[in-house]
Amino acid sequence: MHEFTELVDRCITLTIESLNEINEKTLDALETSANTGLVKTLQMIQLQKVILSVGIFSIFEAWLQKKLHCENGFKKAKEILENKDKELYNRFNQFHLAINVLKHGRGPSYDKLVIMANELSFALKMPGQSFFDEGDVSEVSPYLIQVDDQFVLNCADIVRQVSKVIDR
Repeated sequence: MHEFTELVDRCITLTIESLNEINEKTLDALETSANTGLVKTLQMIQLQKVILSVGIFSIFEAWLQKKLHCENGFKKAKEILENKDKELYNRFNQFHLAINVLKHGRGPSYDKLVIMANELSFALKMPGQSFFDEGDVSEVSPYLIQVDDQFVLNCADIVRQVSKVIDR
């Protein structure tokens, strides 16, 4: 089997390129029609990016469990990172918390992210905030993390970097 991180990179590239192509066509169609189906298509694209991000991390955890011969791959990876690369540990932890928020909504992970909001490389919907961008019809309202292309690419980058440290 090919290296896990290479497959993740290829998967993300294919998915983001395909979604962006559909997004452009949909935005063009919205110029002449206010069809509800077009708005739902934009929201579907956003939801697919959430699914992709959550999927990357879920599959990565299974890979870590197998690689590290443990039951909790993220916990073991964080132990390794904390001793070898504190900065990567912090980034990995932030994205791990963000993925938990995407899966479960408000809760302990969200509360931790709110405390470190100024340190995050992604947008977090703060308590009392209803929208990231009030005029953006593509926004899927229940999500507290803004999952754009950069967020998805950062997920893959973190998986790649953590994998390198684990492989050493």
